[in-house]
Amino acid sequence: MSCQKIRGGALLARALKEKGVEHVFTLAGGFCNPALEGFMETQTSVINCPHEQVAGHLADGHARITRQPTVCLVGPEGFANAVPAMLEAAGERSPVIFITGSSTLKRQGAGGFKEIDDVAIAAPLVKYSAQITDGERISEFVDRAWIAATSGYPGPVHISLPVDIMFSSFDEDAGRDERPYNRNNLAPARAWPEPEKLKRILSLIEKAERPVVIGGHGVWWSRAEQKLSEACARLRIPMFNVPYHQKLLHQQSQSYLGLADFHQYHPSKPAIQEADVVVMVGGRLDNQMNFGNPPFFPKEQTLICVNGSHEEIEFNRAADELLLCDPGAFFDALSSLSKTWSSWFELQVSRRTTWINEWVNHLKDEDAKGGKMHPLQLSVDVQMAMKRDDWLVFDGGNTHFWSEIGVSIAAAQGQQFAGISHPGSYSLLGVGVSLAVSAKAIHPEKTVVLISGDGAFLSGGLSIEAAFQENLPIVVVIDNNGGLDCISQQQERLFNNGRHFATDFRDIPFHTMFEGMGGHGELVESRDELKPALERAIASGKTACLNVKCKGVISPIVAATSDKRDKASIE
Repeated sequence: MSCQKIRGGALLARALKEKGVEHVFTLAGGFCNPALEGFMETQTSVINCPHEQVAGHLADGHARITRQPTVCLVGPEGFANAVPAMLEAAGERSPVIFITGSSTLKRQGAGGFKEIDDVAIAAPLVKYSAQITDGERISEFVDRAWIAATSGYPGPVHISLPVDIMFSSFDEDAGRDERPYNRNNLAPARAWPEPEKLKRILSLIEKAERPVVIGGHGVWWSRAEQKLSEACARLRIPMFNVPYHQKLLHQQSQSYLGLADFHQYHPSKPAIQEADVVVMVGGRLDNQMNFGNPPFFPKEQTLICVNGSHEEIEFNRAADELLLCDPGAFFDALSSLSKTWSSWFELQVSRRTTWINEWVNHLKDEDAKGGKMHPLQLSVDVQMAMKRDDWLVFDGGNTHFWSEIGVSIAAAQGQQFAGISHPGSYSLLGVGVSLAVSAKAIHPEKTVVLISGDGAFLSGGLSIEAAFQENLPIVVVIDNNGGLDCISQQQERLFNNGRHFATDFRDIPFHTMFEGMGGHGELVESRDELKPALERAIASGKTACLNVKCKGVISPIVAATSDKRDKASIE
């Protein structure tokens, strides 16, 4: 008996369903219709987005929270729109499968309708980028892309399926007559440590007087954050997250002491520079870590990098000691040590308390001056007005950086969120709304609040339509200082005339935009108006906006990186 014939797009949808894909994000287009029909038949959730970049960011947001691959499906011209989302997903190591319904294979190179070299464009941004040239191999390419996205160092991948293959008919079991016969979602392979090398590294740590652990993305994607927390808490080793990674360990974890960022979290500087052994697990010696060099990591200390994939190991060649090992396996081994470092740990706790008190006192002085709110005060007040186990998202330049500091201040007062999300290491503006909608979609019972700069909202505000369309009410608090303040402040320190240029906005009534779309909106012009306005926004049950007029105040990291006229960016 011959098999039923189905279109290539349906083969694609079935292969992804077999892997366990639960969420697909798209801006529906003619090139992708067979795949959309396949997703409809397999009862896979598809969210139609107002823009392809929004689709990519929503897919990224879902993948970050669930730690499962998601799909962003676009047409050829939509692929170009989705490229920024690839960049953001790559920076966060997010396993998004980007699929392009591309121009016809039959006339490739002859100027086909909407023909672009999507495979070559995507290649530098993703772990794997390939074009399917034979419909019999659709399932195979899905399998290859999935393994690349989830193995070792996770990350986005890209598949291009030409429209003539998308629409052509094939046997429903096409390409299934050879191994692997089982193409379900299998657990990725884990790296196990070389025994002698592990023994040597544990010995170096045990002999240390002032060890520090820095946790990176690899810990999150290997689901080893609880083992990290428990190991450092038991041994009393100070632990810091890499910058832009608030979600790794929350502030109430016994071992967590903040971000490994000298400007955003000042106490990390003496801790890391006084340490005799630093163990970075699941991270990269990139610009945020000064490439492993002094003065961030002093020459006389021992720098150890533990990574679960060869890609990370190769990237971290600057380390004194390298260990290829699954993070969870390493933390199991680390927990076996008998030594503890309580006095060293308590010193860092004391430094954190002093630092937080300094900021609290600074905010009191700022509040006494009157006028518009300080952006840090805005963030702290919003966070303290939220309920425990709500979701917090922030987005922007200075707004992002002030909110990171605000998280530490709110945590010192007992606040703890179910999750925190924000742009990744590329600081791509405009992802906040998409990340907030993702959090609400996965946790509909939770209140989700986004604190966004006005520039960040203008960069990605169109994505708010997804919140309305999918009935996923979020609250957007806009830190409105009338321009790209983060850039203005850099310019004022860099330009010879001490002025800023091409960074101002008009007075935009963001709150009325939400009202016009069917949501709730309020203008907030003083601190005493903020909390009751936030309570009303949450109680409305609608997607809501608080348009808050704030001061433009330079954040510590922007000040530090623009304190010389010849240096206005992080090197």
